[in-house]
Amino acid sequence: MTFLLLSLLCLGCFECCIKCLGGVPYASLVATILCFSGVALFCGCGHVALTGTVSILEQHFSTTASDHALLSEVIQLMQYVIYGIASFFFLYGIILLAEGFYTTSAVKELHGEFKTTACGRCISGMFVFLTYVLGVAWLGVFGFSAVPVFMFYNIWSTCEVIKSFQTNVTVPGDQICVDIRQYGIIPWNAVPGKACGPILENICNTNEFYMSYHLFIVACAGAGATVIALIHFLMILSSNWAYLKDASKMQAYQDIKAKEEQELQDIQSRSKEQLNSYT
Repeated sequence: MTFLLLSLLCLGCFECCIKCLGGVPYASLVATILCFSGVALFCGCGHVALTGTVSILEQHFSTTASDHALLSEVIQLMQYVIYGIASFFFLYGIILLAEGFYTTSAVKELHGEFKTTACGRCISGMFVFLTYVLGVAWLGVFGFSAVPVFMFYNIWSTCEVIKSFQTNVTVPGDQICVDIRQYGIIPWNAVPGKACGPILENICNTNEFYMSYHLFIVACAGAGATVIALIHFLMILSSNWAYLKDASKMQAYQDIKAKEEQELQDIQSRSKEQLNSYT
């Protein structure tokens, strides 16, 4: 008897677990994890890389504070924007995950007491539009994050050229330079504005340059992962919105069918009553 009760209890727990797992929106869960990971990489690595970039400029390319004052303010503003982006997407990812749970429940419990509402469908449509806008915006962020990677790669590749020319006495390394002023991040009157030969090679060997370069690469990869996550979210939301639309039509059909069956039952009951009254 005890074994039978334990078996029934385990079976009931197993069925409950299967039912709970069946209501989990796995696609939304994967997209949320990918979105959180991408935003975390972009914000965290981007913030540290920007700080390292300012340090490199102040120490090697712009010794006068007034020359890079505007750039420092812009970088500081970008760091505050990074804080806002991290907070917003943490909240937005949770909201989209909750919407995925809601839509999954609405579709799976279509034949039960759960009813989708016009407000719920409107909210799903709004999330589709907002996610599309954010996806386009993050494409721009992804492209923008590739710019510092390109700049640091040019500096690093120039250092590699200097190293390769050290064995060739006919080509002095002092003639190979990198001028940061040509990128427009500091004015043309900034001093020294450029680094040549062994000085440039030493810059590439510093910890600030090494860390900033690789952190910008990781931040760019994080932006790309966020774009993929938003595209994934967009596909999920579009599919869920279509499911909700079909569910509302099915509900309307079931309501009409139930009303017609009730009217038919009323007609039959009245007919029986009239027949009984005649007899």
